[in-house]
Amino acid sequence: MRIGRFDVRIFSDGVFRLDGGAMFGIVPKVLWERQKPADERNRVTMDMNCLLIRDADHIIVVETGAGPKLTDRQKKIFGIEDPPRLLDELKRLGVRPDEVTLVVNTHLHFDHSGGNTYRDDGRIVPTFPRATYVFQRREWEDAIAPNERTRGSYLSDDYAPLEAIGKLELVDESVEILPGIRLDRVQGHTRGTQTVRVTDRDATLFFSSDFMPDRHHLPLPWISGFDLFPLDTLAAKKLILRRAIDERWVVGFTHDLPRLGRISEAEGKFRFDEAES
Repeated sequence: MRIGRFDVRIFSDGVFRLDGGAMFGIVPKVLWERQKPADERNRVTMDMNCLLIRDADHIIVVETGAGPKLTDRQKKIFGIEDPPRLLDELKRLGVRPDEVTLVVNTHLHFDHSGGNTYRDDGRIVPTFPRATYVFQRREWEDAIAPNERTRGSYLSDDYAPLEAIGKLELVDESVEILPGIRLDRVQGHTRGTQTVRVTDRDATLFFSSDFMPDRHHLPLPWISGFDLFPLDTLAAKKLILRRAIDERWVVGFTHDLPRLGRISEAEGKFRFDEAES
């Protein structure tokens, strides 16, 4: 899809499974299971979506999926049965790892940053050797010192080795990392979650991050139990959904099918309408 001078593609690194009750928080199972049927272990299947953003001078990857470093036990827990697709998808789109100039993680949970690095003869090395990796400073601080609740979501090999080789750029709050590409901190899912906005001319694309991971979380009270600050998630959804409708943003989600579309509202209900690529 073209957003002014930018070519933007959404693709999936693969699927994983999480407990449906945790994904939908206080929403009763009888309601959420109509939208996302659960397996025999009460898990729902979700894509791990990534963005590729290109203009004449830059190649940016947003999110890197779960990556190749998970143990067999971790893959079994999260229902990951297939190899990661990140590099194959980039190859399909005509991009080599050494051509990527920036990598953005909306946050540092393993399903968003696992493909940042890989093991090479026992060493952890960056998947994209020429790229700078961009996170919110608060997310970095929380990821390198997780607490009892959060440590299961962070795997330090996904991001900590990047500091030693000078590949990190830590940003604060809202920042334009390149002309037309803006990161905004949205506390809710984590303290340092960030969204991505791509704007050129009269077009804007918005990539949501996990405070609103898929179309099934568009209703305001449908908030994931994984969100550390659910009332902040609620406030962010009210603001962002209204802007997305009023300004006709193209929207992509982190854990929906790898599709782009627009948000509409009718009779007080929000809806995601897929767009032609």
